[in-house]
Amino acid sequence: MALRLPKAQLPTELGEKMIEAFGAVFEPTEVIWHNPGVAAANTEFAGRLATWDALDESLKSFAHMAVASLVGCSWCLDINYFQARNQGLDLAKASQVPNWRASEAFTPLERDVMEYAEAMSVTPPTVTDEQYGVLLDALGPAAMVELTAYVAFANMAARNNIANGVSSQGFSDSCEVPLAGRPAAGGPSA
Repeated sequence: MALRLPKAQLPTELGEKMIEAFGAVFEPTEVIWHNPGVAAANTEFAGRLATWDALDESLKSFAHMAVASLVGCSWCLDINYFQARNQGLDLAKASQVPNWRASEAFTPLERDVMEYAEAMSVTPPTVTDEQYGVLLDALGPAAMVELTAYVAFANMAARNNIANGVSSQGFSDSCEVPLAGRPAAGGPSA
């Protein structure tokens, strides 16, 4: 996929911070910087998401990667897998998120979280009362609110990236375990 909008020039300090933290400047930020107000709000909200702590980091990572895999955001999958490595999460599990339905690596709670993330991400959403209730009982109200907001943000980011033509930057290439591919349509996770 090719960028549908050329990269805008970021403020030097912002680019340097990204390079220091991630080794590269984020292409989605460069693209949306054509409207600095939108870019700044997006970056600020993403930063705030990182401070939320009611939900386990691995569950957030799996949820975001499930959204990215479902809607086809290779950039989101790439950066979230890279971040899983940086956060010390289980890379063997994280690598299987695109194929989570067929993988035996996940606990029932992790599966419920990824199923919920997908149910929120299809159009129209297919979240059921039962599905929500199971997660609410397992996670509690604060973590459930966090999960729901996190999945909503993942959808915004993924769909924004896809529409702008942003694709993987190769962040996950440095991870020791290869990221599994999503099965073809009609496969176990379709």
